[in-house]
Amino acid sequence: MNLLAIARTALVSLRRDKASLALSFILPIAFFSIFATIFGGMHDNVNRIAVILVDEDQSSTSHQLDQALEREGSLKVVTRPASKEKEAQLPEYTAATAEAAVKAGDISVALVIPQGWGARPISFGPDAVQRSGQAPASPAQTVPPINSPQETSPPNTSTEVQLLYDASDTIAPQMVGGLLQKSAMTSMPLTMAEQGMKHTGDYVGGFTPQQQARMSESLSQLREVLAKRDAATAGPAPGAASGQGFDGPIAVHNRSVVGEGKNTNMISYYAAAIGVMFLLFTASGSAGALLDEAESGTLDRVLSSRISMTGLLGGKLLFNTLLAFTQLVVMFLWGRAVYHLDLFAHIPGFLVMGLCTAVAAASFGLLLASLCHTRGQLGAVSTLAILIMSSIGGSMFPRFLMPPAMQTAGMFTLNAWAIDGFQKVFWRDLPVAALWPQICVLLGIAIGLFLIARRIARRWEYA
Repeated sequence: MNLLAIARTALVSLRRDKASLALSFILPIAFFSIFATIFGGMHDNVNRIAVILVDEDQSSTSHQLDQALEREGSLKVVTRPASKEKEAQLPEYTAATAEAAVKAGDISVALVIPQGWGARPISFGPDAVQRSGQAPASPAQTVPPINSPQETSPPNTSTEVQLLYDASDTIAPQMVGGLLQKSAMTSMPLTMAEQGMKHTGDYVGGFTPQQQARMSESLSQLREVLAKRDAATAGPAPGAASGQGFDGPIAVHNRSVVGEGKNTNMISYYAAAIGVMFLLFTASGSAGALLDEAESGTLDRVLSSRISMTGLLGGKLLFNTLLAFTQLVVMFLWGRAVYHLDLFAHIPGFLVMGLCTAVAAASFGLLLASLCHTRGQLGAVSTLAILIMSSIGGSMFPRFLMPPAMQTAGMFTLNAWAIDGFQKVFWRDLPVAALWPQICVLLGIAIGLFLIARRIARRWEYA
């Protein structure tokens, strides 16, 4: 009986604490829903990977590859920057502007098909030796070139497809590399056959006139089959849902244009992601002093003096901002000392992003403290809000791996903007001027939340 009485007393206490009772059920359901949305559809549906495509060759063979990549259901091929005006069109990407877009973080991967690629699209055989920088094999009798004369590439010119990527996204380059090989093999059967026969002739020392005649007849039949297939095709065929980076018939030169030579990898990302999340916890806990002062009567005595509620909240905001910024400094110094994070070379950007993030987190804490009536409520509400914001904002899982809808939802969190800003500073080495979107949003969040908190805090003035 004593056990039942103790259990009944605990149940009554839990029912009285509405915040804790709600947190016990809402928080697990909320987290289950978020991670089920992120991971639940990954087995059947793969996010389309945006890739810039630059065709410098402009040959019939490269056009076939372009069309195959555009038909690929797992890729979103981009050939020109998006324009804010619907009717206006910006110039198409070049190799230089595509590399700049990857460096700026606008997109993770870019493909550049170089001039002359259409004459030697296949990488096995003598072409592979020439592309690797070794001396070519001795000339031998080969099949007369079937491709058009204007597609002949100049000698000693590299015709490797350039795959430019951001090293922070480890999945997109592998996917694009695999889908490139798949698209080439499925979209250029005639080219594959021609090049295969050519390289076979190089290895065996040439074909007899009868063998050449048979191969020419087979290629003609293949052309007829492909023409009938193209005429019967009503629309583009959907692409495969997955692909892996691997060596294939298309020579590809992978080059990281962001993060190359860095030895800290993604330490800066994790420092920012974890730091922002705990900044929010620190700010909300520190702002809870308002509730303690209201409960003890200290707040009434302070407001009866010359200090106004606006001045009081402003002082709280300043203290909480300094506390949050100090916490961020300690975390990044730890990253510098233990994990060799390149902090001192990015001091200006770190100071700007650190202060903007700290003041936004401090305003968020003041808003929660103004909304709640007890410390218990503040603890429950802040835990629920901060963990949800952190899970969809990138503090727990990289946003670029989330479904598009979750990535969009993450842009409504403080975490996403702060992490993006720190990534620009430490990973992309961008100047402070490039941080203006993150600075404007974070300061806008800080001002907006502070004004809302000031409005709600009127209840203490008239209590």
